[in-house]
Amino acid sequence: MVELKRKKGETFESFFRRFNKRLQQSGRLFQARKVRFFERPKSKTRLKEAASRRAELRAKREYLKRIGKLPEEELRRSSN
Repeated sequence: MVELKRKKGETFESFFRRFNKRLQQSGRLFQARKVRFFERPKSKTRLKEAASRRAELRAKREYLKRIGKLPEEELRRSSN
């Protein structure tokens, strides 16, 4: 943890700026974000299955749009 003491006569804003700069330089913030937003790597099989599912849904939606059976609300949502 970064520890700093406020200098005599130093404004809070300048102290806070100095603290943030030291925090950035220490790399602690980067490490915390790296841990917080970590996602486990997905297996190739799962990625392929998901891609296949998306392609199937896309094809089904296109077919329904082509024959005019896609409900109106879905047409508006997909055009945005």
